[in-house]
Amino acid sequence: MPLSSPIDSFSTSAYLRAKSVWRGKIQRKRPRRAGDDPLSRPFGSGRDPRSLSLVLESVVVDMGWSSELEQARIMEEWPTFVGIATAEHTTVTGIRDGVLEIQCDSTTWATELRRLRAEMLTRLLTEYPDSDIRDLRFKAPGAPSWRHGPRVVPGRGPRDTYG
Repeated sequence: MPLSSPIDSFSTSAYLRAKSVWRGKIQRKRPRRAGDDPLSRPFGSGRDPRSLSLVLESVVVDMGWSSELEQARIMEEWPTFVGIATAEHTTVTGIRDGVLEIQCDSTTWATELRRLRAEMLTRLLTEYPDSDIRDLRFKAPGAPSWRHGPRVVPGRGPRDTYG
């Protein structure tokens, strides 16, 4: 069985969330009698169409997508958040379990950003409060990693290919 991609799991969870919100019941309107609700009269107050942004905001809140959208916003706005000079030497590799992972070009950049970690995290939490990010991890370049994914098989690995 092939492994599912993050997009497949996201779409599956979005479908299941929409299904649980909808609950499979078709809402039928009952005929209203005159004088039932003064706000539901034609051309009455509260009947104006809402803007698309308000509708999308309510959908995001109802479906529980606010943290994922904030995390995507952080990844997109990383160069403006840290500045152009720092962004040239860093790349956001992902967000895993509330930890924003940043790959640095050199160990010098990783060490310097680790020193500024508390300040950056405080600023991140104030500018992106719904992101659910609790920590920052700065990775320095190193030897190639054979670990791909969250599960690891114990053992020596492919070390015999170097000899």
